[in-house]
Amino acid sequence: MHPRSTYRLQVRASFDLEAAAELVPYLHDLGADWVYLSPILAAEPGSDHGYDVVDHSLVDPERGGAEGLDELSTRAHAAGLGVLVDIVPNHVGVATPKASVWWWDLLTHGRESRYADAFDVDWAAGGGKVLLPVLGEPAAADGSIEGLSVDGDELHYYDNVYPIAPGTSAPGDDATAVHARQAYELVHWKRADTDLNYRRFFAVNTLAGIRVEDERVFDESHAEIGRWFAEGLVDGLRVDHPDGLADPKGYLDRLATLTGDAHVLVEKILEGDERLPEDWATAGTTGYDALADLDRLFVDPHGAPALDALDARLRRARGVDADEQAAGADETTGDEPADWHEMILGTKRGIADGILGSEINRLARLVAGGGTVDPAVVDALAELAAAFPVYRSYLPQGAAWLTEAAEVAMSHRPELTDAIDEVVAVLRDETHPASVRFQQTSGMVMAKGVEDTAFYRYSRLATLTEVGADPSEFALTPDEFHARQQVRLAERPFGMTTLSTHDTKRSADVRARISVLAEVATEWAATLERLRELAPVGDGPFENILWQTIVGSWPTSRERLHDYAEKASREASTSTTWTDRTDEAEAFEERMHAAVDAAFDDDEVRHEVERIVDVLRAPGYSNSLGVALMQLTGPGSPDVYQGGELWDFSLVDPDNRREVDFGLRRRLLDEVRGGATPAVDDTGAAKLVVTHHALTLRRDRPDLFTRYAALPVFGEQAASAVAVDRGGALAIATRLPVALEQAGGWDDTVVLTSGGAYRDVFTGRRHEGGRLRLADVLETYPVALLIPAED
Repeated sequence: MHPRSTYRLQVRASFDLEAAAELVPYLHDLGADWVYLSPILAAEPGSDHGYDVVDHSLVDPERGGAEGLDELSTRAHAAGLGVLVDIVPNHVGVATPKASVWWWDLLTHGRESRYADAFDVDWAAGGGKVLLPVLGEPAAADGSIEGLSVDGDELHYYDNVYPIAPGTSAPGDDATAVHARQAYELVHWKRADTDLNYRRFFAVNTLAGIRVEDERVFDESHAEIGRWFAEGLVDGLRVDHPDGLADPKGYLDRLATLTGDAHVLVEKILEGDERLPEDWATAGTTGYDALADLDRLFVDPHGAPALDALDARLRRARGVDADEQAAGADETTGDEPADWHEMILGTKRGIADGILGSEINRLARLVAGGGTVDPAVVDALAELAAAFPVYRSYLPQGAAWLTEAAEVAMSHRPELTDAIDEVVAVLRDETHPASVRFQQTSGMVMAKGVEDTAFYRYSRLATLTEVGADPSEFALTPDEFHARQQVRLAERPFGMTTLSTHDTKRSADVRARISVLAEVATEWAATLERLRELAPVGDGPFENILWQTIVGSWPTSRERLHDYAEKASREASTSTTWTDRTDEAEAFEERMHAAVDAAFDDDEVRHEVERIVDVLRAPGYSNSLGVALMQLTGPGSPDVYQGGELWDFSLVDPDNRREVDFGLRRRLLDEVRGGATPAVDDTGAAKLVVTHHALTLRRDRPDLFTRYAALPVFGEQAASAVAVDRGGALAIATRLPVALEQAGGWDDTVVLTSGGAYRDVFTGRRHEGGRLRLADVLETYPVALLIPAED
């Protein structure tokens, strides 16, 4: 059984499983086919997201517990909805060691722990101990640590609590002596970059990787998940970060056996023409690849030259010093924008040398096989990780990616050719521990270097810098879009498609508005220069990103924009960082926060913001409705992220996990189900019309969504339309709305269809087929969903 659509809910203490169960009637009336839950296993106390699981053996009591899941499942199934749950097999949360049963036991007993093999620890590198990078200052020469004390059978470092192993403490022992006898060592936090000896989720020290490839670890960490399927509580799973696993294929095979071949999706980022391995037991990805295509359909390719020139001017004006260049910044000397691929080669190398340096060092130790580590091998491994063109290979599949990475690395660093050859020979052996580990590591370098660094530096159009996207690809023509949709239908017809998630940098509606800048690129360049004059920050490319985000989400709150600006600037790491608090960085952040305040307090700045927002608002709404229709009716299983049935102008997490006003949505849905056709205005009710009718039709009339065929569009404004026949349901959307308005409307533009009459499910209006005049079909909304009319 596969879902025809899903609706994602963020389950937490303030919106638990009982609250989710109460929402089932609304989700059914909205048209959703399955309810899709964020992680529900016991997580770090107070966790809002649930990805920091501390106990795999139970449903989180803070999230409603087993009773809450039973209630939700009962109500969902009674209403005809399936249940999809997000699971986290790669790591566990260890921020509060005592809350994590496995981690606490590991720290207590070390190599003798029942869970010693569950964690990926390099014991030799830590001198037989687990190194915990938590100290604010290094330990003194005598091993003493300020703030460390003994409290019964626990060691306390300020508010942090760690176990004391039985028999390692006696009355009168000081904390230093006790600490020295433990199976762990508290070390300075900066050593995480070089000396950490346990695998993490990316560079998050408080998320420790587990070896789910071990049969016992799999069985114990999935017993509760198995119960869900044995008792018929859950129908499908979303697997978080499979690229972190040693053997993703083997894991998915085991999961298929455990769940009885249930519907399983993988959170997998595909690059370019990359495809999921055909032998994976999965229905598909969680849809970031679809998001990238959908966005680009609504970007005007003619805007690229002006936005490229703007980007080049901003980078020239900023200038780039040697340190920035080494960290992956880009120097522009002509009218060309930043070279995306050169940029990420630098940002990824910066990550490999920096916050993931300990991972590269461990790889080098594995290559050395216990011998002396050659510094050239460390360098070669970092260069290969930086050059790797996809998140990871799955040897023996994907060996070509390793060849490509080696060629790029050698061309970039010819003096490392011998070392690269040596390393690649080892990495090609899929049974070698270094080969397995490199596959787990390359995705970390990609994610941190691209998603969490370069996406905050590459500024020509913020729509393009979204998870799963290649920002060097500016736009798609309808023909290119249709070709990719046909491939999606053929290869993964039940894979998820998405527009917004808990991980997107900006919500779909923010991106849809920002996309309009490609149609008014010259005006945007002038507006940005005016804003930079009125509220200078001193980093042109970042200012471009910041002001695009401000106008894309306006009106919004001051607090939300301050939070976004701080996170974005520190992730970019060009003018400020998370850790190195220089005087220059502090001064930059003061100017940055002053610019955000000016958007609210300075009359001239606010006027500029509101003036350009007035230009973008209506065409942005048109883009939002268009991209929503294409996703909701397109190949795959569309997901609606919580609250996204109305306008949602959320930014990067945690902003996109804010509480949703479901009472408002319920009231508006009642009006829409009663036959209302609200205007396209700030209420967002028009988006609810599109979402409700598209989901309901897809759920109740699957026979109308069995194929994908582009419909021909003819006329002067044909470029502003995209139309498709999904097997009886015709989806028609406006694109490039500014150009359409400047041309005076649709005029004689038509869509060619088969004969007969059609009914628009959004408006109820009847249209005769053959040559559908868009001026008639799109009179009320910039989108239409037509089905054969019943005479």
